[in-house]
Amino acid sequence: MTHVATHAPVNHLTDPHFTDRPVPDRPAYLPALLLLSAVFTLAWVPLQWLIQSWFDPLYGSSGLIVAALVLGLLLWSGSSPLTAAPQHRRLAWGLLLATALVRLAGQVLAINTLSAIALALDVYALGLLLGLAQRRRAIGPGWLALLFLCALPLERIAQRLLGYGLQQFSAEASCYVLGTVFTQVRCEGVRILLYGRDVLVDLPCSGSRGLLLMLILFLTLATLQRPGWQRAITGAVLCLAAALLANVLRICTLALGIAFAEHLPVSVMASPWHDLIGLAALGLGALPLLFWSSFGVSFGARTGPTPAATGKTSSVKTAMTRPRYRWPVLSAFLLLAVLINLIPARPVDVAQASEPPRLPLSLAGARAELLPLSPLEQNYFQRYGGGAARARYGELNLLLVSTQAPLRHLHAPDECLSGLGHQVEYLGPTYDGLPSALYRSTDPQGRQWRVAVSFFSDQGDSAISVAEAVWRWLQNPAARWTQVQRITAWELPESDAQRWDQAVARALELPLSQHL
Repeated sequence: MTHVATHAPVNHLTDPHFTDRPVPDRPAYLPALLLLSAVFTLAWVPLQWLIQSWFDPLYGSSGLIVAALVLGLLLWSGSSPLTAAPQHRRLAWGLLLATALVRLAGQVLAINTLSAIALALDVYALGLLLGLAQRRRAIGPGWLALLFLCALPLERIAQRLLGYGLQQFSAEASCYVLGTVFTQVRCEGVRILLYGRDVLVDLPCSGSRGLLLMLILFLTLATLQRPGWQRAITGAVLCLAAALLANVLRICTLALGIAFAEHLPVSVMASPWHDLIGLAALGLGALPLLFWSSFGVSFGARTGPTPAATGKTSSVKTAMTRPRYRWPVLSAFLLLAVLINLIPARPVDVAQASEPPRLPLSLAGARAELLPLSPLEQNYFQRYGGGAARARYGELNLLLVSTQAPLRHLHAPDECLSGLGHQVEYLGPTYDGLPSALYRSTDPQGRQWRVAVSFFSDQGDSAISVAEAVWRWLQNPAARWTQVQRITAWELPESDAQRWDQAVARALELPLSQHL
């Protein structure tokens, strides 16, 4: 007789060879607590810097409004019901790991902006985990993250890196447009002479603010409509072209208002007309983007097939969702977040340690009285290898800053003096005497000062703005740049201020303008 062996059914919960046996009971909320602790640890330092930039007049950032817009869109979409199971959970966990890597790079390189980019990755991961693209009021998590990037002080970054290039383009394009309509037009760099009137396209006219505002509009529309890559590229090109053309239109309008000022009842350079002209130009520039969006899907509507919603959160299992691996992975992630914050900075864009610049012993018969740098100035000018020195010569205060890393050490007067409690107003460039950018500064006691700043390299280049100095430094990174800042009392006659400029130029062997 043949006996057939029978086996009892295997109990996967008690079989010691089964790999997915349960782990000891732990509170259900602890995994989420570990994850939130790690994310918060990574985000704390860049979030502090970002919030500070929103309220610091130095940055002039509208980031708080953009952050509120992002939060509003997230709540608007997240409060609607799911119409399908959330997708791309594995990508969300990968983004959290990428956050750690970006935060690590920002910490090591000592670049606050790079660390803050990690916050945008957090927004993207959160949007995927919440299934914002699978809700009744759907939005694009990736587009939402890109919109959050506009909460960073991008205008200041754009001015420092691209400001001079945008300034040159705006001046040349405006000159070309005016030259096709009028005959008496002559262009000299960023200066436009229209019927004998001098129009200066200075750094605030570069169009960086208009470009940022147009980018915010484009990303908001894309977040709501989630375009495919072909429509997205078209929209991005329209955004860039519209911003540049709107700025050219604004400059041309202002130039005409200056050239024919006697025929107008108001001054186009006075408030509020100057601002209204800029807003009108931006409004016209926004029309192509609004036309582009009219061909997209309705705001908040889902695109493509809609699978039925199920009780499952995802069809893809990752190691993070399995009890056997959840605790070690989350614990390691938290430990990594703590270690990243403890790693010392080792930036690569630093200058070699150098002695402070040598100040003249005397200027125009006045002996030098050496003055100490404030702690804020030491942090601005001497950290990561820069050198700075200050002295008083009678009625003149002279500050010299020397560096091979202008992105680190060169700062416009409005940045430094604002940190010391001054109210600083940019007056524009001047080419009489020492080519300079002029500012009027009012100290906490109410006294006003004339601040003039110029930049010179040991290769013979010169600039009147940090943006121009950085632009030229990028073309020749070996050059050493020196910032020459002169401060005199506002009530000092213009002839005396120019006399001090001439004395500084001769003592430091700097080129004087042909106007002298």
